[in-house]
Amino acid sequence: MESTGVYWIPVYEILEKHGFAVILVNARYAKNVPGRKTDVSDAAWLQQLHSYGLLRGSFRPQADIAALRAYLRQRERLVEYAVGHIEHMQKALMEMNLQFHHFVSDITGVTGIQIIRAIVGGEHDPAILAAHRQRSYRLL
Repeated sequence: MESTGVYWIPVYEILEKHGFAVILVNARYAKNVPGRKTDVSDAAWLQQLHSYGLLRGSFRPQADIAALRAYLRQRERLVEYAVGHIEHMQKALMEMNLQFHHFVSDITGVTGIQIIRAIVGGEHDPAILAAHRQRSYRLL
């Protein structure tokens, strides 16, 4: 089976679950072998190359490790998305001439969120906004 995208994963897992010895082939290895192949004859071409011993299987971890890796990748992706959204928030605050970065180190922390909510609620007095900080929080 050729590993392109993520489409191979469910098929691979089903075949493996039913006792087939599935070999996962990196698409680059199959592409670099001389010969002609088309999308129609792709599976037959891979089978023929495998029968000649020209393809080697890629590493595929056990099911529990694969699941853990999927969770970690998803978490990493969500963290990356969150960073982008925080940057958009910071840019919007700067465009409104609210220079948060001068006095709050993390706008998504408890202090930052409370101050932003107060501003959205209509509060403009700096003393009242500063009172929203956490007791343990040190302003920059």
